[in-house]
Amino acid sequence: MILPALKKAYQGQIVLDIPSIEIADGSIVAICGQNGSGKSTLAKILAGIEKPDTGSSIDLSARSDNDATITKRYTVGYLPQQSYAFHMSVRSNILLNKDPKKTAQENAAQAETLLKKIGLESMAKKNAKKLSGGETQKMALARLLMKPYDLLILDEPTASMDTASLPTAEALIRDYQGRTGCTILIITHSAEQAQRLASQIIHLEDGKLA
Repeated sequence: MILPALKKAYQGQIVLDIPSIEIADGSIVAICGQNGSGKSTLAKILAGIEKPDTGSSIDLSARSDNDATITKRYTVGYLPQQSYAFHMSVRSNILLNKDPKKTAQENAAQAETLLKKIGLESMAKKNAKKLSGGETQKMALARLLMKPYDLLILDEPTASMDTASLPTAEALIRDYQGRTGCTILIITHSAEQAQRLASQIIHLEDGKLA
């Protein structure tokens, strides 16, 4: 997969200016950098939430069998830094992202599996609006992992979780990648998390590749 060269400015100030970057399909890639380095801007552009000033936000490139560059439309899943909950049960929140290729029974079973693995099984019937920040983030991660994507973009997916929840959430991310074969971009300020999860680490500094 080839991430496009992108440039983005706000009120005349350039916040992202990077060349194209080739990453391995089916890998976990960490995007690291300090606050204000352009990590979340990159995530939003690749997810189609924001438009770049130059470059493509949706049509990513890939290598063909004869090593030519082709444009390919990938299915993209995105977990924003600020997780959100709808005014319904935790279980119902997770089922909002049902896999259309599965039956209702299969989706229900998948939701129960994710609830158990992420540690929210006892809260399945609780109103999601009453969850703590860390619990909401775990629920949002489980909701996103309900169906397969070609590219998964996770913006600080564990930032609000307590230390005890980190291994569980990271194991769930690795399990999803192994099960679906998707490519995962994880935006993280934690060098330790990047080293634990990623096979490739990209550092941003002041909106540019460091």
